[in-house]
Formats: sequence, C-alpha cells, structure tokens
Amino acid sequence: MVVAGQLAGVAERVLGAPLPIGIRAWDGSVAGPQDGTVLVIRSRDALRRLVWSPNELGLARAYVSGELDVEGDLATGLSQIWGLVRRGVTRRPKLAEVVRLAFGLKVLGRNPNAPEEEARLKGALHSKIRDRDAISHHYDLSNAFYRLVLDPSMAYSCAYFTAEDEELAQAQHNKLDLVCRKLDLRPGQRLLDVGCGWGSMIIHAAQHYGVHATGVTISAQQRDHVLRRIAEEGLEGRVEVRLQDYREVRDEPFDAISTIEMGEHVGERNYPEYAATLHRLLKPEGRLLLQQMSRGRNAPGGGAFIESYVAPDMHMRPVSQTTAFLESAGLEIRDVHALREHYVWTVRAWARTLEERWDEVVALVGEGQARVWRLYLAGGALTFEEGRMGVDQVLAVRSSESGRSGMPRVRRELVAR
Repeated sequence: MVVAGQLAGVAERVLGAPLPIGIRAWDGSVAGPQDGTVLVIRSRDALRRLVWSPNELGLARAYVSGELDVEGDLATGLSQIWGLVRRGVTRRPKLAEVVRLAFGLKVLGRNPNAPEEEARLKGALHSKIRDRDAISHHYDLSNAFYRLVLDPSMAYSCAYFTAEDEELAQAQHNKLDLVCRKLDLRPGQRLLDVGCGWGSMIIHAAQHYGVHATGVTISAQQRDHVLRRIAEEGLEGRVEVRLQDYREVRDEPFDAISTIEMGEHVGERNYPEYAATLHRLLKPEGRLLLQQMSRGRNAPGGGAFIESYVAPDMHMRPVSQTTAFLESAGLEIRDVHALREHYVWTVRAWARTLEERWDEVVALVGEGQARVWRLYLAGGALTFEEGRMGVDQVLAVRSSESGRSGMPRVRRELVAR
C-alpha cells in the first residue's frame, strides 16, 4: 500500500495545484518534493482525527499528539498551504472520495481521544469562574517556561522595535516606555494595569516614572511571580499586585490605566462592561492605553486551535468595533497606533528561543505542550505577517464634565520626553 501517493493525489485535487510540500507516510512511502518542508504522517490515527474533524482542529490534534509532524520549516509549510487557500484554488473533496480513501487506508474507526493539552472548561461563558479557568489554562502553564521563552521582563505582548537589529529585551523596554509616555505618567500618580501578567508594566512604570502602580490578574502563578519581583526590586509600598477580577476593583479613581492584550479574553458579551469599568476607574482627564489584537469582521475569535489549546474563549474583532465599545462607555479616542509588523518580529523572537532551548522546554512542560507552542508561534507569526490579524495601541481619555481632556496641543508631545 503506497499511502503517500494516495494522499498526495487527493491533496492535489483539493488544492487544484501541484503539492507544494512533501509527504512521508507510516508505511515508508513518499510523495511530492522532499527537499523542503515534508509532512510526516506517523500513524493512521492522524487520518482518523481528520475523518472525524476535517478542519484546523483535527490537524492540531494530530500534530500535538505527535501523530503528524513537519520536517523543515513549519512556518514555510503553513505559508505555502495558506497561499493556495487564499488564492481560492481549493475545493472540498467529495464525500464518496473521502470514504473510499479512508476505507482503503483502513483509517475508519472511533475518534481518538483529544490530547490532554486541550482545554476542558466548564461553566457559563465568561463567568468569573470560567474566566479564571481559561486564564489558568494558558498563563499558569509554568512560570519557569515563560521565563525561558520570553525576555527578562517577561512581557508577554507585542514589543516595539525601533531598529532592524534590535534585541527583544530592548524592544519590550521600548514598548513599556511608549505606553508610559502616552499615559503621561508623573511621579506620585496612581496607575492601574488591568491584566498585569508577570508585572512588566507596573515594575517599569514604578522604577522609571515614579508612580504608585497596582496590577490585577486572575492567574495565581503570575501574582506569585510579581510578588517576588516587588521584593527583589525593593518596590514594596510603590507596587501592588492583586489576585482580583477587573470587575471587582473598587478603589478608584486612578490617574491612568493600562491594559495590554487583556481585552481579547473579556468576550464579546462582556466587553461593554469591561469598557464601562475602565471608564469608571479613571479620574476625569485620566488616560487609558489599551493594547489589543484584532481580526477581520469575518474571522472573530482566535480560531479552533488557539481557542482549544492556547487561549480558550478569547475573542478578537476589528479595531473599529473595539473603539466603538470604548466610545459607548464614555471614553474619547485620541490616538490609534497600529503595530502589526512588530508582532511578527516579536513572535519570531519567541519562536527562535523555543527552538534553541527545545530540550529544556520539553523537560519543563512536556513534549505535547512544547508542540502546542511550536505550532502556535509558527502560525501566529504568519497571521500577523499576512494581515489576517493586527494589534493596536488605542489611547483614550475620560474627559471632564466640561469637556476638558488634558491632552497636549500637538500630537508629537504624546511620545516626547
């Protein structure tokens, strides 16, 4: 039985073009070019998963489980396949064709169990309990893992590269500094960071801008890490971190609020409450800096793989819809800064570290979780590079009752200093 040849024939009829990558199957057969990216099908279970879930989720399950592998550059292979899909040359195979192939390859059977790395959440969508579970699934993976992959500040968000050869750590410093300047932070002010992660923003703002910074997170491991950093940096009394849902913050007003790639986890139904809460917590003339990922109007959410393995229940939308939510809550939009290409460079830096320290990553989180991240980062860089996802910094202000915004006369003063 020449498995690879049969699969290649179906794939080329579906793609409507020669197979751009090679195939090697469990029986040793090969098809397509073997000098570049090669799809390695190690088990019939990989195809069984695709019979039951002939989509992104089926492929992800097969890859995470190790039944499906890629030799060569994973991002290049994904780009080649997506290029064919984007040009509209694909067609859905006929059911009879799929059944004949599955029967001939002896892959008909029960659906294999999902890998243990797949999220299994309970409760009402975006209830406080479910949100804690969703955040825990991703962010409580292992502080040691995130220390390994991220820069020393553990900023887990899009960096800001000001030079072509800039290192990730400097680019993350640039991003944190850019946020502080846009917020016009001054010594003695109160800053709230909603979804503070591992504390990069509140530590930076306290050290470099003299503010009293409060961060809230619903990840226990993140809170514990920030507490250690506060003690190590001698910032007790100037920086506070709380294990607290943003909806429970009541000690307003704050002079400024940052919320960096947290809004994606709020959910569509809860976003009006999120925006209203940010407005409530700001003092008049106080500024909000929201950094958030976006997707086109026909592709909300994060996709089946992201939502099942990386960030359950996340929701992204066009930036215009996000700004509309903020305006409806009473905030005035003053600046929108698109950083899409910067996320390509950020994600590729994380991916390089992942590959360079692969054995350490596997030892920390297991091979299945390491494969989740390899696929996540390869696909993520591609979606930003090709414009299917974006990321923006939105600067807004809560104007006073008389309409005063406190904003500078000219735009360049936003980031001067």
